[in-house]
Amino acid sequence: MKKPYSTYQTTPIPWLAEVPKGWDDVKVKFLFGERVEKGYEKEPLLAATQTLGVVPKELYENRTVTAQKDFHLLKLVRVGDFVISLRSFQGGIEYAYYQGIISPAYTIMKPNKKVCGDYFRYLFKSKHFVDDLATYVTGIREGQNIDYSKFRESYQPLPPHPEQIQIAAFLDHKCNLIDTAIQKKASLIELLKEQKQAIINRAVTRGLNPNAPMKDSGIEWLGEIPAHWQVKRLKYVSKINPGRKPLNPELLAVFLPMEKVGEDGVIQQGTKLPIKELATGFTYFERNDIIVAKITPCFENGKGAYLKNLETEVGFGSTEFHVFRPWKRKIFPDFLNSILVSEKFRSLGEYFMIGSAGQKRVPTSFISNYTIGLPPIPEQQQIVDFIFQESKTIDTTITRIEREIELIKEYKTALIAEAVTGKIDVRDWKPASQTKNQVEHAANL
Repeated sequence: MKKPYSTYQTTPIPWLAEVPKGWDDVKVKFLFGERVEKGYEKEPLLAATQTLGVVPKELYENRTVTAQKDFHLLKLVRVGDFVISLRSFQGGIEYAYYQGIISPAYTIMKPNKKVCGDYFRYLFKSKHFVDDLATYVTGIREGQNIDYSKFRESYQPLPPHPEQIQIAAFLDHKCNLIDTAIQKKASLIELLKEQKQAIINRAVTRGLNPNAPMKDSGIEWLGEIPAHWQVKRLKYVSKINPGRKPLNPELLAVFLPMEKVGEDGVIQQGTKLPIKELATGFTYFERNDIIVAKITPCFENGKGAYLKNLETEVGFGSTEFHVFRPWKRKIFPDFLNSILVSEKFRSLGEYFMIGSAGQKRVPTSFISNYTIGLPPIPEQQQIVDFIFQESKTIDTTITRIEREIELIKEYKTALIAEAVTGKIDVRDWKPASQTKNQVEHAANL
């Protein structure tokens, strides 16, 4: 059970009214020096990330731009340093797990002997600290940065050094347990998604009757399909990237950039603009069309949507969408959408992508010539109904687990905040494997 300290004292820290008696409040400049060491061009390049801390760039999936020259001007970072990056006010100050060199625009803080780095690793990522860090921002928009000259004058809590070590050990242990629980739940979600994909893939390629007579489709990857199904290319059942009809330029249309389209088929509507502002440079679509992202990694991740609930008759969006307008006499729109979200379609589309790394796209030729097994319309409706019912149960379970993960994350955030600010007393805490009862039990075996 969580317990507070017995007595507290007030502090000059704006975001923290009180700390346990015996703790200090110390200005940053007396806790950290600034490291400005250059000329280490042979050291590995580092990236300051909000999720991984300060790590080699190659561990960060090549998401950052690599400097091509003047490596000798980059700042040295040693293990245990803290880095204030250009976006620290959004996610806190980053701990360095590796030695290397980093942008000279960043501030490198080296801890003194009063500081337990692991304690400050948690403090600098705690919610109230991060919220307060935003008060030291200078610049506008993309140029925003922490004004270190002001931040170094700010007060921060400083428990006695043994308590810093104890708090860090407590949080390491608890956060490891929490992260393990989150990972298990995330793995379960992935299994459920795989199960859903298996249901969709089988239904749209084999139908619902396991005893139906089969025939060879003549397509290697498609294999056998029910004998009464037809073999069709998508361009014969749907218009692919159709042209735009004449429109009143003053009418409002929904605007869907890529980030407004989810990987679950859900779109975030709301932004409506006059058609005259969207007439050039954007993809055109109509209500009841189906859109599918064509660029990596959005295509592989399943970004796309069946626009049956589009708020306006027409809409515009990212140029990185393929648009399908199904011929309803040939293919039921929901059935086509099920094909387009299937793992088979995604994996083959990824294989046939063209372009340079990081900018690969699914070509129109693949989309147009993708071959499907096509049941009669009534059977398409049955398959869609079956997929809906099976997916509904799985989706409900996934939503519940996702909410559980959010609650666990909220608990973790609160636990860190309570420990680093002294709201709970962990001085007597020991890992479960080292509790007195367990030690005595082991001694008696």
